[in-house]
Order: sequence, then C-alpha cells, then structure tokens
Amino acid sequence: MGKDTSWLPFWEGFSVADARVGKDQVHFTLTPASDRVPQCGRCLEHVSAVHERVRRRIRDLPMLGLPVVLEVQLLRLACPRCGQCLQRVSWLDRHCRLPRRLAQTVADCCSRMPLKHVAEAFALHWSTVRELDRRRLQGIVQALPPAQPTRLVMDEFALFKGHRYASVILDADSGRILHVAQGRTRASVRPFFQALGPKGCERIQAVAMDMNSAFDLEVRHFCKRARVVYDLFHVVAKYGREVVSRVRVDAANELLHDKPARRVVKQAHWLLLRNRANLEPAQRIRLAEVLQANQSLMTVYLMKESLKELWRAGSAWVWHRRWREWHAHAAESGIACLRHFAATLRSYWRGILSRVRWPMHTGRLQGINNRIKVITRMAYGYRDTDYFFLKIRAAFPGNP
Repeated sequence: MGKDTSWLPFWEGFSVADARVGKDQVHFTLTPASDRVPQCGRCLEHVSAVHERVRRRIRDLPMLGLPVVLEVQLLRLACPRCGQCLQRVSWLDRHCRLPRRLAQTVADCCSRMPLKHVAEAFALHWSTVRELDRRRLQGIVQALPPAQPTRLVMDEFALFKGHRYASVILDADSGRILHVAQGRTRASVRPFFQALGPKGCERIQAVAMDMNSAFDLEVRHFCKRARVVYDLFHVVAKYGREVVSRVRVDAANELLHDKPARRVVKQAHWLLLRNRANLEPAQRIRLAEVLQANQSLMTVYLMKESLKELWRAGSAWVWHRRWREWHAHAAESGIACLRHFAATLRSYWRGILSRVRWPMHTGRLQGINNRIKVITRMAYGYRDTDYFFLKIRAAFPGNP
C-alpha cells in the first residue's frame, strides 16, 4: 500500500508505492490515491468506474544530483460522457511525459542558457528542450499587444555563411521587432505588410532603410503615404567600398616603383574610412601624410565628408544647395568611380531629402543585429530558422 504523500507539494492525487535510489537515477512508483475520486481527463467530471489501469514512465526534476524517473499508474475511466478516457492529473498535461514543473524549469533555464547546456543539465534530448522553449517564446509573443506602428526601420543581417541573409522590421517608436524572415527580397517582407492590412499600411508615415531596392519597392507598393528615409551609415559605407577603396587601390598600383610609399597607401584603408573625430593624434598625422601624397585620395576623402552634410541639412533649401554643390564637385573631379557613384545616387535623392523631415536612421536596428549575433553564438547556431526568428521576436518585445 502506498505511503501518504499528501504533505508533498507535488504528485497531487498519488501515493508513493516504492522509492529506490540507484547509481544513475532515482526511481519512484506512484499509484492513485485511494481517498480521491478521479476526474475524467476531458470533461473533468468525477468518475468512479475504472476501465483499466495503465502505466506511464515520466521524467521529473533531478533529485540528489540524479535524474528522477516516475513509474506512474494511471486509471483509464469509463466516463458516461466521453467513453474510455485517462484520468486527469493536475501536475501533468495530456499525452506529456514531463511534469509541468519540470517543463517550466527547463523553459526558464532556456532564457539564460544555451539549449545544449540545458539538455545536458536535465539529461534531456535537445529537441525536447527546444520544443519546451518554443512554447515559452510563443507565449511571450502572443501576450504582446497588437502592434500599431507609425514609423518603421528595415534592415538585414547575415543568417549563415555564403551571403544568406534575413530581413528584420523594427517599430521605430517602441523598439519592438515586428517581423523576421529569411531572405532580403520583396517576398521576404511582403507577409508583414499583408498582415498589417490596408489601414495599418496607411498609418505608416516613414520607413528608414539602406538603399535596398526590394525594400523600397515593397514599401511604396503597400504604404502609399510613407516616406522612405535612406540611412547615412549605409550610404557612406557604400561610398567607402565603391569610391574610396577603388581610388586607394589605383593609387597603390601607381606606386609600384616606390615600395615604401605604396605600403603606406595600402595600410591606410581604415584611416580613410573611419570618422576623423574617432582618430587618435598619431593616426591623424598619418592620414594627413597620405592625403597630401595623393590628390585623388584627398578629393574623395573630402567628398566623403561633404556627403555627410546632406544628412545634417536643417531645411530643404539648404539640402538642395548642398546637393547641387556635391554633384558639381563630383563631375569636376574627373574621377571615374566618383562620377559613377554620383550618377547612381541621383535616383535616390527623395530618400535622402526625407531625412530633413524625418530624422531617422537604422542605428538602433544595427545594435539589435549585433545582439542577434550574440544569441547565435551562444547557441552555437540554429538548425530551425523559424525557432530562431521566434527567439529574436521574444528577445525584443519593445518598450512597455
């Protein structure tokens, strides 16, 4: 006969018939308490008629540093309403082999530890731990209030090696991740705008992004009233790759006969791309020497600084004046890559001008992308991208 365990805060409705401590686990045998009328697992009505007794092997929280295994005897009731049905167990969900308290503990640990470490700590398979964490994350996301954004920030981050990316959409006001999808095409962000609906799309006033044509076209298609705002960081980064780096390489190739001077130009890559305010005194001296030695480098470097002034214009009139001056200087420079970049930039003038009315940028999302990389490294990567995206959305629920 089972021992009285009514004083225990767990295994309600059952008595411990046997307990054994082995080398690799602790084993308990539980039987239904004789002083309680069992409940039907479906309709929750009390039923005394028992059809048969079945056994189920269940894992529980570790005890004495060892895994705990429960050999539970369950009653299959002959319910007049539901027919043959297993009894209700208050601490165990239907068709589940883990008690609720173990599932909750594992899910809580997943918020602070990688799945691999949690699985090792509780001696569970990583897929079981992942499923428990997925339920926790879905509960967090579903509990969030409906999003009603008015300003958005769109960007992408590297998902895997080999130029595989994922798109992210952020609420610029609340800081909440609204959408994560694989790819950086129009199709990857289209489900977000479709779910937002016509009224939600009409509410969008401005969207900050890099010069991604796919994002731009999709925003203009769904959000007719929204203004696209191009981010300064991405434009300057594109200028550095296509203009500054190209001129630096050409300047180094012209100095093949002078190896010391060529080495100085080749090693000035980051000096030319970094902001002057972030340079140390010794680095500023080196930068001045490099710029004085090559007129083309001096030109593209100064043009980079004047390009930033377009995003600092206080009015549309000031912006138009700086825009015309910058393009005139680019045309007069005679540098092919600079002139090509200026011609390409002309088609994006509306998104650059919008910065005057909507002082937005993607800086906050860039910081979130760095934190996403940390989440990836902690988990040693993710096999399931849907689970990974759910984890990202739960990690950035926005301001309360």
